[in-house]
Amino acid sequence: MLIGLVRDSVMQCFCHSCRAPVLPAAHRRSAPVKKPVGKPRTKQPKKVKFITTEIRCQEMSKGGLAYEVILAEPVGVPVPRRADSPEKTPSVEEIQEKLKAAEERRRSLEASKMAAIAQKMQKIEEASRIRSEQTNNFIVNTKEALDAKMETHEEKREAYINELRARLKDHLEGVEKTRLTLEQQTMEVYKAIEEKMNTAADKRDENIKKMLERLREHEEQVRKVRAGNHERFQQLESAIQEKLQQAADRRLMLEAEQKEKLRNHNQKLAEVRSAATAKVEEITKDIETKLTAAEQNREKEMQKKLDFVKKEVGFEFV
Repeated sequence: MLIGLVRDSVMQCFCHSCRAPVLPAAHRRSAPVKKPVGKPRTKQPKKVKFITTEIRCQEMSKGGLAYEVILAEPVGVPVPRRADSPEKTPSVEEIQEKLKAAEERRRSLEASKMAAIAQKMQKIEEASRIRSEQTNNFIVNTKEALDAKMETHEEKREAYINELRARLKDHLEGVEKTRLTLEQQTMEVYKAIEEKMNTAADKRDENIKKMLERLREHEEQVRKVRAGNHERFQQLESAIQEKLQQAADRRLMLEAEQKEKLRNHNQKLAEVRSAATAKVEEITKDIETKLTAAEQNREKEMQKKLDFVKKEVGFEFV
């Protein structure tokens, strides 16, 4: 009930006096919604006892309006009921006139729509015709340009092929001349190599003979050197043996001298050790004598002190 009351209040006029009927909602695609130019102006309804709601309009964003519904306090005064308007009974003539007017409006609307559609179709046909003409012109121009390019390309291709043939002919002639020249040079080089090989074979035989002669001389020299080295080795071996014998004799003499020195050293050590032992014994006896005398003196002193103490104690007892 409350929701229906709020909906009726929003969809009706804000003055609450004319009770304008609710307008049917228009189709979104039929007419575009226009953006409000300025700030919307609304009047607050008069606060009377029979008004049960209060509606405030405020533009919250650029895209629409926001409505605020304030419920009034309930009052005990009953709302006066408005008098019903007398019902009008239209006549048959009025109904027929209205139907004729509606039919005329419908026909005029259909005629205007058909005219608009015909105009649009005419524009579309004109655009299609222009586009077809442009496409045909483009195709003709492109074909002519391509034909011209193909002719130019064929001419250039023929000229390039002829030039390549001429160059290839010159190249083949040059290759043939080069081949003949290389064959002649190869024969000359082959003959020169054969002559060099023959000369080298003769020189090789002479060099082999010279090398054999040198090897014989070298072997003779090696034999002589080996004989001389053998004699020198024998002399060196005999000299080394003599030196080894002399070194052995010197080693024996040195060992005997060292043994003699060691024996003398041991004797001296024994004498020193005996002298040190005697000295230690003498010092020990002297120390023992001194200790004995000190012990006797200590006992005498202790005896004297005891005698003195006894005398003192005996005197006290007396």
